[in-house]
Amino acid sequence: MAIFKNSILELVQFNKNDIKGLIELSASVGWDYDEYEIGTVLSSGKIFGHKNAEGKIVSSAAIVPYDTKLASIGMVIVHKEFRGMGLGKDATQKCIDFTSSNTSIMLIATEEGRSLYEKMGFITVDCVHKFLCDDYKPINKSGDVTTEEFNSNNLKEILKLDKAAFGDKRSKFLQNRINQSEQCLVVRDNRANIIGYGISILGPINLILGPIVAPDSQTAALIIDRLASRHQGKFRIDVPSGNEEFMLFLEQRGFKQVSQPPVMVINSAEMPPRNNTLFGIAAQIFG
Repeated sequence: MAIFKNSILELVQFNKNDIKGLIELSASVGWDYDEYEIGTVLSSGKIFGHKNAEGKIVSSAAIVPYDTKLASIGMVIVHKEFRGMGLGKDATQKCIDFTSSNTSIMLIATEEGRSLYEKMGFITVDCVHKFLCDDYKPINKSGDVTTEEFNSNNLKEILKLDKAAFGDKRSKFLQNRINQSEQCLVVRDNRANIIGYGISILGPINLILGPIVAPDSQTAALIIDRLASRHQGKFRIDVPSGNEEFMLFLEQRGFKQVSQPPVMVINSAEMPPRNNTLFGIAAQIFG
């Protein structure tokens, strides 16, 4: 239990009525969560945190459990006036306690939060590369594959591709993410087999590109080009490590790497096995 100026700060689970307060908390630290992103988090997982005596949200942490053996923590925020009280640790621990002890939990840490997570038992196993772009340069060429708009008949195949790429099936989250998307594309080879997919999410600042799943960097580049070509504005993509050729493509198209945050896990010594077809994650909160 935390106390601030003789008032108890209650640790609670948030719901849709708290979206406005969560947006305000996010904005207080310079993050750009909006009602649609928080709605997807609430539909796919749980958000915990503290409220002060006036009912203002002063901390948060979210957990998104996937279908079998993996969950992701994100949206760990503490209002600057309430830091140093252990609120972030308490909210994060509540997320950990929400899952079973044999579930691997991952998060993508900020530099400020890394020491906290290490004290809680998280270990660094990898990193992601955050890229931003103000002026995308289209490639204007086609490959040996075709892209088309997603329809519901594609979902089963997308879930199968995503499971192999991500390391766990995440059916509830992906359905929610597709519903939220600005655009969702599938890629077919010359035999009409679905071999990849990509999603774009329109945020308040950036068009977020991801997840991007493809058999190779050339196909991933084609997906990015199709998603980006009709948008006038800023872009963001978070790329898993090991995709140097794809990251070079992004730099050639106007993207700049701005940070390289660590991927950390608990209840495991490593990430679940992946097949090297994940070229862009959904967002740092979703892993």
